[in-house]
Amino acid sequence: MEEKTFTEVKNLKPGRYVLLDGVPCTVTNVQISRPGKHGAAKARVEAVGVFDGQKRVIVKPSGDKIPVPIINKKSAQVISISGDMAQLMDVETYEMFDAKIPDDIKGKIQDGGEVITWRFGNLVMITGVKQ
Repeated sequence: MEEKTFTEVKNLKPGRYVLLDGVPCTVTNVQISRPGKHGAAKARVEAVGVFDGQKRVIVKPSGDKIPVPIINKKSAQVISISGDMAQLMDVETYEMFDAKIPDDIKGKIQDGGEVITWRFGNLVMITGVKQ
């Protein structure tokens, strides 16, 4: 289930999370223009997708509400490794799912070991190995 809260666009800061096009993103830059003669100030938000690494840009009135994702950070046990994919089991719910192994921790993951995962809806990524 995708959990989210809302905040005003003008409250976003670099490093915070925001939901753009239904994808959780990390804010990299926020520029707020001055209000014009007939309108409110506009905010230009640049962000990079947490799960896909794709850059996204939006322009909205600075007072508008924007969704902020709640990303679940959980532990999972590695059941099997096949190439660059790992079959994982959530240690709390025993739910099985697959996730791509990031290049920087490929040699550190072992069968039966535990990893730290970030989940948002159906999107899953491995962020680290639990010691």
